[in-house]
Amino acid sequence: MVYPLKGKQVERIVGEALAEDLAYGDVTTEALVLSELKGKAAILVKRDGVLAGIDVAKEVFRQVDPSLRFKALVKDGAKVPKGDVVATVEGKMASILKAERTALNFLQHLSGIATETARYVDAVSGTKAVITDTRKTIPGLRLLEKYAVRTGGGHNHRLNLGDGVLIKDNHLAALRSSVIGLGEAVKKARQRAPRAMKVEVEVESVKQAQEALSAGADIIMLDNMNVKDMRRVVKLVQGRALLEASGGITLDNVRSVAEAGVDLISVGALTHSARALDISLEVEPG
Repeated sequence: MVYPLKGKQVERIVGEALAEDLAYGDVTTEALVLSELKGKAAILVKRDGVLAGIDVAKEVFRQVDPSLRFKALVKDGAKVPKGDVVATVEGKMASILKAERTALNFLQHLSGIATETARYVDAVSGTKAVITDTRKTIPGLRLLEKYAVRTGGGHNHRLNLGDGVLIKDNHLAALRSSVIGLGEAVKKARQRAPRAMKVEVEVESVKQAQEALSAGADIIMLDNMNVKDMRRVVKLVQGRALLEASGGITLDNVRSVAEAGVDLISVGALTHSARALDISLEVEPG
């Protein structure tokens, strides 16, 4: 599914971030910078990457001071080389300085996710595999992080626990006392979940994949499965269910996983381990 980034949601997230950083004002700026001093600042990329979050950064400056004039020079999703200026902001220097860190935090983090996602997408180019994210996100930032994944060319997995049935190993462990196995769990979820909702189940072996397929699972997640067994499952399923590879996926092995014939490859590292893109703000006092 694709989840649009809505203005009200961005306003709320930015507002919470500013409340955290400006809870007691900015004592340094207020002590040193005259309120009437005006100038201009440039937002500069210091490492090659993919830009994401430019409108989020703009919202930070708007909330700090609506009189600031923010101009985006590059759109989200663009590949940006080291040295590119992606935006400028003009107005009161005190306001620019107060907004600087929060704006850069969002821009660096989201651009880092988009950049990492693009690397995975490029790595599986030419195969049918689609790169997706997971729910391994920073609490409170999931909407923005999943937006950044889309910006980098990836796709979103579940947004939240109500966004699809995914039967995992711990669900099955919890059901063992009731003598309910994998196949019966899939059937029970199908009966009780909202109509038309996809049912996905996590498996760790070819045998479990067969059981999930026989029970009517729509998506079968191959958890930490080696490529040889993935190929066996692909041959077994023959398109009767979507196959998702998950667990232990890296840039070193993602191509071989894609070539095994799976439909989806979910990568937690896109959000929980992406390196922030180095971006700075440089001021030019007027």
